[in-house]
Amino acid sequence: MGGSKMEGPAAAMLRRDPYEVLCVSKDSSDQEIRTAYRTLALRYHPDKNANNPEASELFKEVAYSYSILSDPERRKKYDNSGFEALDAEGLDLELDLSNLGTVNTMFAAIFSKMGIPIKTTVSANVLEEALNGSFTMRPLKIGTSVSGKVEKQSAHFFGVYVNDEQAEAGIVIRVTSAAQSKFKLLYFQNDATEGYGLALQEDSKKTGKVTSAGMYFLHFQVYRMDSTANAFAMTKDPEFALFKRLESLQPCDISELKPGCHVFAVYGDNFFKPATYTIEALCTKSFNDTTHKLKAIEAKILRKRNELHQFETEYRMVFLVPCSLCYECC
Repeated sequence: MGGSKMEGPAAAMLRRDPYEVLCVSKDSSDQEIRTAYRTLALRYHPDKNANNPEASELFKEVAYSYSILSDPERRKKYDNSGFEALDAEGLDLELDLSNLGTVNTMFAAIFSKMGIPIKTTVSANVLEEALNGSFTMRPLKIGTSVSGKVEKQSAHFFGVYVNDEQAEAGIVIRVTSAAQSKFKLLYFQNDATEGYGLALQEDSKKTGKVTSAGMYFLHFQVYRMDSTANAFAMTKDPEFALFKRLESLQPCDISELKPGCHVFAVYGDNFFKPATYTIEALCTKSFNDTTHKLKAIEAKILRKRNELHQFETEYRMVFLVPCSLCYECC
């Protein structure tokens, strides 16, 4: 599955097996792949290797490999048919705005304004702060909210203490921006050292007159909509867009928080200016009815997705597969 030349962001390199690049096996979980990617991306990040062109190329290769293995549909295609199955659709990468430069950042901002989803990654400086434990942590009590303004490609860290009763009931962390700022909500877990590694991230989305992002730890499988999943493929193929819209519903990796202190952060993801936000921490004990409704709605969406899969199969058989009768008629 290797040896052919890359097209696009890493065209100068020979494509290697994405599993080999990320140092994971084919049966690795999504979380293991994500952890491997973040470790390697931090190691080869251009910010840390300004005088090392080879590291920059390795960073691109790592990002390219992750763009395949992080998407269930692309990963399945690669596992079955290699790079050939992916060449037709093209691949999108996560962009680090802190390393783009002004001109490229302007182009990315223009595309974003046009409604084209632009994936961005958390800057190496913020990830390194977390790994080194060198950040300032602000307290965020359950049942309270904090407002602030965070500079672009920087983060404000918050410590949320969860007691036994709250952990059993379930926790929601939510961020909103009345100014419709772009931001990321991040969750860090303590690693083997004294630092923290990025475990979850949610990009802000426009909901009504605000932008918002949330994380839900409710003791059952919660799903999230990834607006960038299959985005470019759907642009090129309207029929693909119709059938694959619900594919962006992806399961969250962590469904509960244990008692103790947990670290969250709001990351400024605007292209040029600081992001204003309000972050709040809630215990779901008082929202049992809403929690049950969420569970029921997600189950209904999953059923509809399965029905759409079946309809897609029937649709393609009828309209897209050449029919012998058509040839006879001609």
